[in-house]
Amino acid sequence: LSVFLTAFFASKVEHESKHCNGKGFQRPGSSAFDRVYTANQNCGHAYPTFLAVLWCAGLLCSQAPAAFAGLMYLFVRQKYFVGYLGERTQSTPGYLFGKRIILFLFLMSVAGILNYYLIFFFGSDFEMHIKTITGAISPLLLIP
Repeated sequence: LSVFLTAFFASKVEHESKHCNGKGFQRPGSSAFDRVYTANQNCGHAYPTFLAVLWCAGLLCSQAPAAFAGLMYLFVRQKYFVGYLGERTQSTPGYLFGKRIILFLFLMSVAGILNYYLIFFFGSDFEMHIKTITGAISPLLLIP
């Protein structure tokens, strides 16, 4: 899904580029192109962080809540991108929602790492508790 989303963003930039006069990326006075290009760049810059925390959360903690959060993040990035095409204030809810999902995935990763060290040093395994908690908290990501 993320490949299709990235392709959608790139096609929007290409479409807007073709409808602007001039060649190259220097288009003075083209606010529509600037908005599309900036939204695409912002989404592209956040993508490696998303992939890293998604992978770590799924590997170290629990796959189902991580996958759910990953799908929610892709939906939120789409909302952010479309909101950015309008007025910049329309993209703020998508941006804040995306930050919350990234934080959730990061905390899942930290919980998985802490559980590993608890097993290694003390022999205590809290994996089932962590999976239960993350499974219960992940639906709360739907609350805007």
